[in-house]
Amino acid sequence: MASGQGPIIKGSAADEGKPGAYRWYVLALLTLTSAFSVADRLVFGILVQDIKAEFQLSDFELGLLGGLAFSLVYVLAGFPAARLADRSTRKNIVAVAIGFWSLMTAACGMATGFWTLFLARTGVGVGEGCSGPSSQSLVADYFTRQELAKAMGFLTIGASMGTAGGLVIGGQLAEIFDWRWAFILMGLPGLLLGGIIYLTVREPLRGRYAPAGTDMAQLPLGQTIRSLLTNRVFMGLALGWAVQIMIGYGLAFWMAAVMLRQFPISTGDVGLYLGFTFFLGGIPGPILGGYLTHWLTLRDERWRAWLPGLVSLGCVAPLALSLTSDSFYAFLGWFGVAYGIYVASQAGILSGIQAAVEPASRGFAVAIALFFNNLIGQTLGLGVIGALSDSLTPTQGTSALAVAVFGVCLAAGIASLAIFAWTAAQMGPSGYLEKMKGG
Repeated sequence: MASGQGPIIKGSAADEGKPGAYRWYVLALLTLTSAFSVADRLVFGILVQDIKAEFQLSDFELGLLGGLAFSLVYVLAGFPAARLADRSTRKNIVAVAIGFWSLMTAACGMATGFWTLFLARTGVGVGEGCSGPSSQSLVADYFTRQELAKAMGFLTIGASMGTAGGLVIGGQLAEIFDWRWAFILMGLPGLLLGGIIYLTVREPLRGRYAPAGTDMAQLPLGQTIRSLLTNRVFMGLALGWAVQIMIGYGLAFWMAAVMLRQFPISTGDVGLYLGFTFFLGGIPGPILGGYLTHWLTLRDERWRAWLPGLVSLGCVAPLALSLTSDSFYAFLGWFGVAYGIYVASQAGILSGIQAAVEPASRGFAVAIALFFNNLIGQTLGLGVIGALSDSLTPTQGTSALAVAVFGVCLAAGIASLAIFAWTAAQMGPSGYLEKMKGG
C-alpha cells in the first residue's frame, strides 16, 4: 500500500463479483462533485451580461475568461494531481480539490477587473483538473467493466445538474443580490461536500476489475506518456471528445447570453427557464446514453465510438431550429432536444477511455483527455465563438452570437463524427476488443 493511502476495500462483495450498494453512494457523491464543479464553472454564463457591462468587456474577452483561464491550470496542477491519483488516495484528492475551487469561486465575486477575475477563474479550474481524473478512476474501481458505461452515464448527470443549477441558482442570486454575491454564495457549499467525501468515502483496491495478469505498477512518467500517446484508441476518443465538447461548452457558456440578447427577459428568468431546460434534457440523456451504450457494446465494442460521433452531429439539427426560432418556448423546446441528444454521447467516451488504458495510468489518461478538452473545447471553442460574434455584430446585430454558436457547433459535429469513425476503425486491429472482454 502506497504511503499515505487511506483505507482500501479488500475482500468485499464487490471483489468477489457481487458488487454492493455502497458503490452507488460513492457514485452519488462523485456525481454531486461533478455537479458542483460544473455549476461553479458555468455560473459565469448567466452572469456574463452583468460582468460585460461592469467591466466593459468584449465577447472575445469573455470567451477567454470562460476558456483560457481553465486551460492554464492544467500546466500547474492538473497533470501532477492526475499522476498522484494513479498512486495515492484518490478520494482525498477529490475532497481537497472541491474545497479549493469552492473558495476560488467565491473569490470571483471580489474581482476588480479582467485580470483579477481571470486569476480567480484559473483557480476554479482546479476543480476539473484535479478531481476529474480521480473521480473517473474511482468509478472504474467500484463498477465492473460490464457496468462501466451505465455508471459513467450516471456520473455524467452531474454535468447536467451543475449546468442547470448554476443557471437557476446563479440567476436567482444575481436577481436578488448582484453578480458578485452570486459567485460568493455559489462557492461556499462545496466546502461541506468536500468534508463529507473525506470522511465517508473508502478507497477501493486499485484495478480490482482489471483482466487477470494486468500490470498494476505505475510506469515512469515518460513511459506513461509514450504509452498513452501511441494508444490510437485512447487518443482517438480523447481528441474526438475534445472536438465534440466544443458543442457542450458553447451551449453551456453562451446560451444564456443568446437568450438575453434575443428576447426581452430578465437574468433571473433566463436562469430559471434555461436551467430547467438543461435539467429536462440533461438528466435523461446521459442515463439513456449509458444504457444504450451498454446494450450496443454487448454486440460490438466499436459503438463506444460510433454512438458519440452520430449523436454529436445529430444534435445540430434541433439546435438550428432553436437558434432560429422567434418563439421563446420553441427556442427552449428545441434546445432541450438538442442538449438531450448531445449528452447521450458521454457514457461511451468516458467508459471507452477507462477501458482503453491500464489501471495504473487511468488518472493520467483522464488528465490528458481533459487537457485537450480545455485546450480545444473551452479555450479554442469559446474564444472562436466570442471572436466570431464580435466580427458579425456590425452585420447581424443581436443575432451575431447565435450565428457564431451554431457555426462552431456544426463544425465540431462534423469533425467529431470523422474522428470517432476513425477511432472505431482502430478498435478491432489494436486488440482493444479482446482486452475489453477480459474484464
